[in-house]
Amino acid sequence: QVQLVESGGGLVQAGGSLRLSCAASGRTLSTLAMGWFRQAPGKEREFVAAISRNGGYTYYADSVKGRFTISRDNVKNTVYLQMNSLKPEDTAVYYCAAGPVTASLRSGPDYWGQGTQVLVSS
Repeated sequence: QVQLVESGGGLVQAGGSLRLSCAASGRTLSTLAMGWFRQAPGKEREFVAAISRNGGYTYYADSVKGRFTISRDNVKNTVYLQMNSLKPEDTAVYYCAAGPVTASLRSGPDYWGQGTQVLVSS
């Protein structure tokens, strides 16, 4: 069983930055593709970003491309989401997710974290 614990959320002004972290346990991180999703109030959960097992490939939703960067440290068993130039529409609960390959993440991850709240004020 894989446990995912997010941290780093909070309140930030528009234009600011935050870095989310996702600590994984229960399995060696290098065996998992990792991703971030978010869910805004009243909306469905949506894909944000994904990274392959060795970090060689990354994928982003069009809405965050150029502003967010996903990365991973397989030694520390941690995945990051650097969020820059934040906008009020980025306000959501952000969830870390894991699966065997990046393609499986977009269709339905095997594991989810509990989420961390990001609030961007205008």
